Amino acid sequence: MDDEREAREIANKRLQLQREQGIRTHKHITLDEIGRRLAIGNFKELNVIVKGDVDGSIEALADSLLKLSTAEVQVNVIHKSVGAITESDVLLASASNAIIVGFQVRPSVNARRLAEKEEIEIRLYSIIYDAINEIKAAMEGMLAPEFEEKIVCNIEVRETFKIPKVGTIAGCMVLDGKMTRNTAIRVIRDGIVAYTGKLASLKRFKDDVKEVSAGFECGLNIEGYNDIKVGDIIEGYEQVAVKRTLTV
Repeated sequence: MDDEREAREIANKRLQLQREQGIRTHKHITLDEIGRRLAIGNFKELNVIVKGDVDGSIEALADSLLKLSTAEVQVNVIHKSVGAITESDVLLASASNAIIVGFQVRPSVNARRLAEKEEIEIRLYSIIYDAINEIKAAMEGMLAPEFEEKIVCNIEVRETFKIPKVGTIAGCMVLDGKMTRNTAIRVIRDGIVAYTGKLASLKRFKDDVKEVSAGFECGLNIEGYNDIKVGDIIEGYEQVAVKRTLTV
């Protein structure tokens, strides 16, 4: 270049492009990825964000995860708090290359979308030992469990009715996915799991139905649970068999 200033500007632009490309191609850590990185010897620490329904659960889980540290791999709990998984948690995980572990909580809709965009792994558990054992297995370079949980639908409670000898009937809208009569469910209130169980009935108008798809209204009641409130999200899920291999 004839002009040093012009050369400097071009060099800075190219450097910025390289950084942006590096960010786009950077793969955030996942439990499945740990095994591969251990095999090639470039995995030294696992950063974890812990979210839970109550302080006691969070402290127990965080302490147990810290105890998984070995001479080869250091576990760091970089943040822990009560409540639903938020966009801020996902951004922190992205900046610190962490995974998010949720105990009896769920991500908000925006947090879930951001996690998918940023390729941040969110692992959700209902039993503390499951979380500990799965992360321990990943750190030992073993395969993840044979089954994984898949969210199949989210339903919003719009109205509730008390029916004698039946219990609470919820008038709902299926937000996404498909609810079937046999789908296992959780009641999510303010991002925290309030109840886990199964449906006692599923109706469209006055008729019993086998399934209801996104965009349709339905009525339902939950077996053994009547404390349903307007604004609750009923999450349907299933256990799906998965075949996983570690690429070395």
